[in-house]
Amino acid sequence: MSRGHFRSVSDPPALLRLTPAHGLVAACHPGPTLAVTALVTALVAGSGRSIAACAGVALAVLAGQLSVGWCNDAVDAARDIATGQRGKPIALGLVSVRAVGVAAAVALVLCVPLSLLSGLPAAVAHLTAVAVAWAYNLGVKATALSWMPYTVAFGLVPVFVAAGLPGSPLPAWWAVGAAALLGFGAHLANVLPDIDADLATGVRGLPQRLGARRVRALAPVPLLLAAALLVLAPPGTPGLPGWTALAAASILTAASWTFGARRPRAPFLTAIAVAAVGVALLLARGAGV
Repeated sequence: MSRGHFRSVSDPPALLRLTPAHGLVAACHPGPTLAVTALVTALVAGSGRSIAACAGVALAVLAGQLSVGWCNDAVDAARDIATGQRGKPIALGLVSVRAVGVAAAVALVLCVPLSLLSGLPAAVAHLTAVAVAWAYNLGVKATALSWMPYTVAFGLVPVFVAAGLPGSPLPAWWAVGAAALLGFGAHLANVLPDIDADLATGVRGLPQRLGARRVRALAPVPLLLAAALLVLAPPGTPGLPGWTALAAASILTAASWTFGARRPRAPFLTAIAVAAVGVALLLARGAGV
């Protein structure tokens, strides 16, 4: 439930060719939005639900992620303009704050009936995750508890997936724990490139209080712990898929440590990649959540 960046457009002729529709698409943070939607839908598909059910989940998650992304940019618009953020569509003048805010509200409204397609227990889990993501955007991000919405929202993903199955079973503890760890790591990694700008505008979440150097060193740790939990905690021996997944996660986190200083977005891309490795492992082992 994290937010990425829109690649800045410094060439004025290129900027003139872009429309408000382009700005609106960019303001939803399409990379993270599509990644989260695809990964959650893959988990649901792996649980054996029908194509129609998977489509309903995909639409619900997409609507929720769109609402969170647009809310983020609308709330941060004044701060982005003040700090000269060349990577944000509103700061570039591609789209208005009002248009992005309206889009966020519409997506949030649509998220409710779409979530209910998976049943009431699953809808409660998903809408709670969306609500805590909105709470992050609306102010929690500036407090020492900034890590909590990410951790809770990610941790609710296995609950959402499991609750949509017949009987609404509870997910495995290790699935919830691994997802929560991924959320914590994603929060640290996502904030890392903006720490200086955030401090300049009074945002003092946990990563800002720790400082860029500490966050860069810490961010890969929960990602690697999440991968280890997914490999070692489920019943049975990890087998080749498990050890391969753990090796892949180790390589990814090592790359994040190595290149994080030169490429500030590397830790966040690592978080997405490790999440994808985890989903692939669950699908390969048929372990579910």
